[in-house]
Formats: sequence, structure tokens, C-alpha cells
Amino acid sequence: MSDPAAVAEALALADCGEVAADAGRRAQYSADASNYRQVPLAVVFPRSREQVINAVAVCRRLGVPVTSRGAGTSTSGQAVGPGVVLDLSRHCHRVLGVDPAARTATVEPGVVLDDLQATVAGHGLLFGPDPSTHSRCTLGGMIGNNACGSHSVAWGRTVDNVVELEVLTYRGTVLTVGEMTRAEIDAAVAADDERGRLIGALDRLAQGNLEVLRTGLGRFPRQVSGYGLEHLLPERRFNLARALVGSEGTCAVILSATVRLVTPPPARALVVLGFADSCAAADAVPDLLRHPLLALEGLDHALTDIVTRPATRQTIDTLPEARAWLFAELGGEAGDLPAAADALTRTAEQADGFTGAETVTDPGRARQLWRIREDGAGLATRLPDGSEAWPGWEDAAVPPERLGSYLRGFTGLLDRHGLHGAVYGHFGEGCLHVRIDFDFTTEQGTAVFRAFLTEAAELVAEHGGSLSGEHGDGQARSELLPLMYPPAVMGLFERFKDVWDPDNGLNPGMIVRPLPLDGNLRVDPHRTPLPLATVFPFHGDGGDFAKATRRCVGVGKCRTTEQRGDVMCPSYRVTRDEKDSTRGRARLLYEMTQGEVITDGWRSTEVRDALDLCLSCKGCSTDCPVGVDVATYKSEFLHHHYRRRLRPASHYSMGWLPLLSRAAARAPRLVNAVTGSRLAPLLKRLGGIAAEREVPRFADETFLAWFRRRAPEGSGARGPAVLWTDSFNNHFSPEVLRAGVRVLEHAGYRVQVPDGTQCCGLTWITTGQLGVARRIGRRTIRALGPAVEAGAPVVGLEPSCTAALRTDLPELLDDDPMARAVAGATVTLAELLTRDAPDWQPPQVAAHSISQTHCHQHATAGFDADSALLHRMGVDNTVLPSGCCGLAGNFGFERGHYEVSVAAGEQVLLPAVRSAPADTVVLADGFSCRTQIGQRSERTGTHLAELIAAGLPAEAAGPSGDAGSARAPAARTP
Repeated sequence: MSDPAAVAEALALADCGEVAADAGRRAQYSADASNYRQVPLAVVFPRSREQVINAVAVCRRLGVPVTSRGAGTSTSGQAVGPGVVLDLSRHCHRVLGVDPAARTATVEPGVVLDDLQATVAGHGLLFGPDPSTHSRCTLGGMIGNNACGSHSVAWGRTVDNVVELEVLTYRGTVLTVGEMTRAEIDAAVAADDERGRLIGALDRLAQGNLEVLRTGLGRFPRQVSGYGLEHLLPERRFNLARALVGSEGTCAVILSATVRLVTPPPARALVVLGFADSCAAADAVPDLLRHPLLALEGLDHALTDIVTRPATRQTIDTLPEARAWLFAELGGEAGDLPAAADALTRTAEQADGFTGAETVTDPGRARQLWRIREDGAGLATRLPDGSEAWPGWEDAAVPPERLGSYLRGFTGLLDRHGLHGAVYGHFGEGCLHVRIDFDFTTEQGTAVFRAFLTEAAELVAEHGGSLSGEHGDGQARSELLPLMYPPAVMGLFERFKDVWDPDNGLNPGMIVRPLPLDGNLRVDPHRTPLPLATVFPFHGDGGDFAKATRRCVGVGKCRTTEQRGDVMCPSYRVTRDEKDSTRGRARLLYEMTQGEVITDGWRSTEVRDALDLCLSCKGCSTDCPVGVDVATYKSEFLHHHYRRRLRPASHYSMGWLPLLSRAAARAPRLVNAVTGSRLAPLLKRLGGIAAEREVPRFADETFLAWFRRRAPEGSGARGPAVLWTDSFNNHFSPEVLRAGVRVLEHAGYRVQVPDGTQCCGLTWITTGQLGVARRIGRRTIRALGPAVEAGAPVVGLEPSCTAALRTDLPELLDDDPMARAVAGATVTLAELLTRDAPDWQPPQVAAHSISQTHCHQHATAGFDADSALLHRMGVDNTVLPSGCCGLAGNFGFERGHYEVSVAAGEQVLLPAVRSAPADTVVLADGFSCRTQIGQRSERTGTHLAELIAAGLPAEAAGPSGDAGSARAPAARTP
């Protein structure tokens, strides 16, 4: 059956969980983290094992294939399929039990690895395999691919840590498998039921081919390609659970798994070893492995050269001088680690090409260094020149003693084909990762892809290696397995598959009877994208919107739910729905550009609905390893979607807020009385505002009115500084701008404001009214231009507006060089005071504070300057790892967004604010952040400028009668 609606109807009637067959869902699940694309008939989100069983039964009855999926981070194409996709990550993610004495845990297949680790950490245990995607990969996916990770040197692959599996066959048999004795095998066969017949067939397969299984499989740890039939050997206790590990969902659907846990060492040390190149690093591996290592990872300069994110770049610049590095991790008692690190370094010093070493025992720095390695798969998808790089030859492995030879051969192969790639990976086990600049947009480029993969497979076979070392074969390598295995082994693979799945209903085309490696390509030279003109220039993608959206290669970092100081992706963290992730939105937008599944281009309601819960926080622009910028994509889409059409009411009430605020400023008390009266519900309904939200009150006097009737103070010795008068603070919290004036004058600046009443255009940008935003932006640039040309800095106190001046306006006004000049002159208050006034002495404020970093500041400036300034002031500040506050400008005020907005704030920020001692200052520079805090707690947010101004010595009252005094923070110790 090939009718999505009919398949969905049958599934819905059979109690299979949530079922979706709309174009949006099918587009979101058409790709994983590979080069491949298969549009499913339907997607099912089962909530229980019973619903999984029901779904497979329906698919069997209809003759529809089933693809099991976890986080969708597979790089070989085995998490996409043409039938029904079972997303087991959404609901089937419980830890069913932990046995600390036996050191085991039983889990559902959709449990995220980090969630399992958090559960067992209280028992002093962990699950050994740890792929770089540990924050979102699922145990089911790890079992399907036989994932390994950085610490497999010490704790083995997933297969080495699986005790038992409960599985479901396509024909509906449920069985629990693990080790079996001869007596248990014979008893199962004697039962003559479906389970017994399956076990009997597998026993006969093993007994009749002992020599082949012993000599052709399991030769070295990372021999992951094909099926793990060596586990059927009697000396391996006929372990059917381990034989299924790495079968890529082609034999059975996992219902639950019992896994082995290990005890981590009490302390760790990271030894960073520098080398002249990656080949020299590879040559050093065999000698280094004589030391008791937890991990031995490799990193090439071609990967680190890609990094542009300032914080990561700063970490990279502190690495030992080299062109390649090995990250060697040691574990043990803290007192023993220095000697072990010295011994390891002495061994490295004997290697040719060794350049230097650093031993890292500080956990914070170690995490920063490991992050470079963990982000490798995303970073490597764009080469330093901006060209696209792709998986395909992602994780081949050879015995470690042959790694240097293989890497030289591989480098030569790249050169012969005119290809480039950044190499990194698990050097300690001979497993290399690489993304390569294949050109899938032309037939010639696709032919090169096929030729290269074929020759690379031959090279691996010559070195006694495996086409896959941890990511599975999938569509990328299954066709090439005959180059690695003789016909006898390939025949056994087919028999194994047929015993489990004689109907070929589970993930067909993987491992045996394979799909062609150059079929179903996500970027296809024969598919003509829609001609979509854009307002934003998308220079980083050659002006190609389709190319911009396919920056997302599916590594899924946006599906991380634990707050670690990153912002991406607040909506996914609340809903845990793929459609609300950065990846889901980017995939849908890409499918829109292709015009096959999403057929109505900019007018697509599926894309509009998927973008609805995007907060436009810009977190993905910096937290995504390849800089997917959904906030910009959303603005672009909304611009075209609503062009010459009636817009949602909120686009008028909040998109035009700066202009409406000017009118309100003429009678603020009257406006406040109306918005606080019984008419408020009607006004909110007409304005598209959430009924639960309080409408912020307008200030009795705007900042501009106050500023323009006061006399300047201070010496002005440092020259002029333009204070950007943003609409939010000007109309709602002018005390913030007044505090900014006082601080800047105390620091020696002569404060100026732009002529007239200016706006950065942010509210029009976020609501996709780009034509208006351009006109407003040009007016703003004309107003700021003379001061910028004269060398004055533009100081922004509202982070979202500062970010707009720095990033959005230069893109919108791409033809105006002055927009770039203004962007370069725009700074935050902390940046100005730490960078341009280092000799200024800030007041000493012996206070404790917690700070909420605005998401736009996180994306464009970071918090380092603020931290440095607070340190100079003597403030004991804790930066909350809270991500977005949830209000995010207009988002949290819009009808239909309130619950998600509040839920985002409740993850870290709001509980932290409520639990903070009464004398703790709550720092929040963003108007949205302060509003969320004020409306959802009993506390008040304080701007950095207010904290500084409140600590300055008292001055005589000026013309306004208040000397520009700032509102004192909630708590301050002078």
C-alpha cells in the first residue's frame, strides 16, 4: 500500500499511538544525518510496547516496511525509509530499572544516553559507550548501529555492554534474547514454537559455518560492518542479543534492553599531544596504547580551522602548537595521574613529528576541549572556504597499528579525486571520521562520489579494516560490503536476515540486498529546486536559500534537552517534538525549496505551522555547529508568506509596537488605565495577545523627554558615545537608559542620542515585515552615520536591539556600507567599559548576583565582557545556564504561545530566581527577560547599568530633580 492517508487511518484505528501522515511530518522525517532522503508514508509515535506491537502488526498486514528511529542522528541512511517510521524517542524513553549490585540497567529504546547516565550516576555507575551525540542519541539507536564513542578503548562498544534484549519480529513474535547454553538452545528448539524455530535456524547457521565465523568476523574491535555473527559461536555463548547489535533495525524492533554499567575512575586527566600532522599522530598510536588509557582521540587542523565561534576559537588557540592533536584521557586516583601523564608524554616525545603537550586536570577546561571534538560532525560539514562537506565515508576503521598507513593512502585518494575533508576520530581504535566536499548538485560530482567510495572501500580492505567502525553500513556502504567480505560471509548475512525477517519488512535495503549508494540522495542533480528569491542575502550560502537550509546535516544538537548554558532550542526543550527543533524546521524549509512534498513554496501552511513555536531567539545561529539560523529563515519565510495578505493580529500590535508606543507616550496614564481596565481582555483579543499576559505599563515620561531637557554632566574627556535609545527601554523602563547615561558620564564619555526617534526595526524583522524593516533601518543608519564616521561608539543597553544593529541591519541593508560601519561601532555597555575604558574604576559593589544572559547577546556578543566587569566591581555573580527566558520579545505575548513561553522559563530561570536569597541581585539586561521574571515571580530584574549606577557616589540633583539616578537593585551592599 502506498497511500499515506489509508496507512495512517489503519494505524489510527489499531491503537498505535500518535499517527501522522501530513506533508509536514513526512518531510521532517524524510532525512537523518546522512546524504539520503526517503519520504515515509507515515510517522508513528508509540507510547508503549503494546502500541509498538500494534503498529508493526498493521504494517505487516498492509505489506508496509518499518523503520525504527531514535534521535535520527544516523550518518549512513538507516533511519529513513519509504514505509512507516517508528519514532521511539518521543514517548518510549523510560529507564525501567537499575540494579546497582549487578551493575545493569533496563531501558526502553528511546531513552537518551545522557538521561540514562544521569539516572545511574547516583549509584556511582555509567554506561561506557559515549558517542559525541550523547546528549540526544538513544540507546535503541546505539544498539542498532553498535555505537562506540570516545571511551571504547576502555569500556568497549555497545555490543560489549548489552546483556539482554526484548525484541519484536516483523511477523509479530516477541522474544527475549541473550546468552544461551547448549541445553537452553535445545529446550527452545524442542518447544517448536515461533521462538524455538527461529533459535533453531540460527543455531544451524552457526554450527554449519564455525570456521567462517571464527576467521572472517570479530578480527578487531571496530569491525562493525555487516552482522555480528561471531556472537553465535559456542565460545561466545550463542548470544543472540549481541548478534542483533549493529543490525540497523533490519532484523527486529527493540522493545527494551538490559545493559551493563561500569564504575568510572575517581579522577581523570586529559593529555593533549601535538603533532606535525595527522599521519604523525596516527603513527604514534600503537606505542601510546601501551598505557592504560580511557580515550585516545585525534583532531586535525582542518577541523579546528573551520571554527569561528569566539569562545571555541579561544579554546583552540590555547592548544599546543601543532597541525594535529591527540586527546589522551587517563583515569585513576588523582594523586597518580600526574606521573601517568608524564609517562604518556615521554612516550609521545619519542614519536616523529611530536610538537608539544599539555596536561589538563581542570574539569572546566577539559570540557571545553572535549566540546571541540564532540562538535566535529557538525563543524566538518563546512570547510574553511565555506564549501559544503558531507558524510558518506564517515567512520571506516582499520587495526590501530595500520592507521598511519591507511591515513596516508586515504589522503592520497582524496588528492587524486580533487576532494578535501577534515579528519578526526577515534585514533586509539583506528576509526576515522571525515566529511568530504562531494558535489551532489551535478551528475559528474555524483559519479565521483561513487568512484571515491568504491576505491576507499578497497583501500580499507587492503588494510584489513571495516567499512564501518561505529555508524553502521546503511545505504552508504551496504553495497560495498562484498569488497570487504567474501561470498561465503555475505551469504551468511543474507541467511541471518531471512531467519529474522523473511518478509523483508524491517528496514529493507540495508546490509543485505542493498540499495545503491548513490540512490535516494538528499541533494540530487536531477531535482530542480523552486526559484525562490530572498530579501536577506545569505552570503555564507552563495545567496542560495536551499543551500542555507541544508546547512542542517542532521547531527541533532538542537534535540538536547539538558540546559548547559546553550540556548538552542527552547521550543524543543519544552515539547520534545521534532517539528519544534532547529533540525525539524530546517528540514521542512529545505523540502519547501524542493517542491515535492511541500508543494506550495512560500505559501506553505506546513512550514508556517512548524515555525510558529520558533522563539526567534537566534540560539541556533551560534549553538548549532554549522550555524543554522532559523530566526532569519523564519523572518524570510513570514515576509513572503504574508506578502500582500492579511497578517495575524500580533504582527500589527507587536510588530508595529515602536510606532504605537510613540502615540501612547502622549498620554501614558490614560493608555495604562485602559490596558489595566475591564477592556483589557478585549484589547488583548483584538491584538492577538495571550489573555494570560499582563500588558506592560508605559512610563510616565520617556527617556528621550528626560534626556533632552537635562544638562550634560561629567568631563566628557573620552569623547562622545552614542547611547542607542531602544523603543523598549525608552517607553517602558527609561530608568535603565538613565542609569546608562550616568555610568557613561562617570566613565568620561559625553553621551549623545540619535536625532529624532529611531528604531532598529527588530519587531518588524521578527514578524517578517522586511520591507518596513528596511525603510526603518535606512533611516536609523542615516541618523547614526555621522557620529560613527566621527569615531563614536554606539552603546546598546537592550541586547536584542544591539544584536539587530550588529547582525540584522547589515544583512537587510547589504548594499549600504554605512550599515556595516554602524555594526562595527556597536558595542554593549560592558564591552565599551572593559575594552575602551580599561583605566576607569567601576564602583565596588560587594553583592551576590545571578545573571540571565539574553539569548540574542548569547548569539552575538557573549557574556565574557559582563563577567569581567562584574569581577572588577567585586560582584560575586553566577551565570545561570538557563538558555532563553521564554518570553523572547513578541513570542511570549502572542496568543497560543503562553504555555510554551512559561514552560521555557520554568526549566531553569524562574526556579533559580524564586530560590535565590532575598539579598541576591537578579541581573537581566533584556527587557523580555525582566518582564518574564517580573510577571512570573515576586522578584525584579536589574540591568547591569542600574547595578553600576546604584554603586556610584551620589550627585547633586540635575534639572530633572533626580540627577538621572538609577533604580536601586533588589539587594546591594555598598
